[in-house]
Amino acid sequence: MEVLEAIRKRRSIRKYKGDPLPEDTFHRILEAGRLAPSGKNFQPWKFIVVRDERIKHQLAEASARQYFIAEAPIIIVACGFPEQSYARLGRYMSSWAVDVAIALQQMMLQATAEGVSTCWIGAFEEQEVKKILQVPEEVRVLGLTPLGYPAEDPPARPRKPLEQIISYDRYY
Repeated sequence: MEVLEAIRKRRSIRKYKGDPLPEDTFHRILEAGRLAPSGKNFQPWKFIVVRDERIKHQLAEASARQYFIAEAPIIIVACGFPEQSYARLGRYMSSWAVDVAIALQQMMLQATAEGVSTCWIGAFEEQEVKKILQVPEEVRVLGLTPLGYPAEDPPARPRKPLEQIISYDRYY
């Protein structure tokens, strides 16, 4: 599958089959995250793979009670290390969050290419997720995604046309 095709095909899926993922498929998804670019090649991330049913249910509770998360056979929790980043990225923020987001997105696109679905979860209580997973205080949780085969096939959502989001040589 071409990259642009995976980007076009990707959907936020909220219904999953319970079928397990083949290990080689899952490994390629993780590898896509490992190969992500990062500022100064710091690679300021760690990904927690959650398969335990009890822990998945706790994560769903801590994620604004989005119980569909626990239906997927796997949840990936993306963590980052703020101390392992540029202190200033573009003079307004540190780079760790951008780096971790890029890595998680690469995993999500590889999942799509493999016929596996995801859903970016940004609504969660970070301290509760950290407590559930025993994440150290200095480590941040950026996002989660369920990972599994889809039990739904939603249509593409409307996207703004290029003419509305692109300008050339200056802002207009």
